[in-house]
Amino acid sequence: MKYKHIIWDYNGTLLNDVGLCVEIINEMLAARNLPTMTLEKYRELFDFPVKDYYERAGFVFENESFEKVGTEFIIQYDKRSHATKLQSGAFELIKNIANSGIKQSILSARKKEQLDEELEKFGIRNYFEYVFGLNDHYAGGKTEIGKELLKKIALPSDNIILIGDTTHDCDVANTLGIKTLAVSYGHHPANKFNHCKIEVLSSVEEVREFIL
Repeated sequence: MKYKHIIWDYNGTLLNDVGLCVEIINEMLAARNLPTMTLEKYRELFDFPVKDYYERAGFVFENESFEKVGTEFIIQYDKRSHATKLQSGAFELIKNIANSGIKQSILSARKKEQLDEELEKFGIRNYFEYVFGLNDHYAGGKTEIGKELLKKIALPSDNIILIGDTTHDCDVANTLGIKTLAVSYGHHPANKFNHCKIEVLSSVEEVREFIL
């Protein structure tokens, strides 16, 4: 394997939180007498920046601010995220990759403070050389912090691969000049990656086979 460093997305890729996100967004929509959505609809609509996704979901920012909606979501998410779990097989995969000598880091749109807390809770923080998250909870995007992460990793770009569950991960990797591996079990279905022209895997086990 030519890759010496794996950059992981977190939510949806390593953390199984899609169901929680659908639950919360539907409660918020229902409270505003707006149509709720199925899991499939959510996975088609969700994207970065999340402000655009909220508008596609039906929120009207002429009536209330994006900051209000985003804060409402994250308050509910943080209250309930203790019940989320890693994707099945993710813990073992992270451990096996570390034992193989490949370095790993996380690049997430999650707020850094909460990200560190969860990694400690799951007992996986020590497997990651660097953990990069955002300074706020509005999930604007990961490109700029990705540039800082690459400076820390300090390897040729063809030695690095980013693994993520959204087309934003593909866009970030393209901007950073590194390869992407997509997974279709998270926040985006496989068909959303068609324009990315990258390999899309459907399970943690397939990722393990690809990497190891």
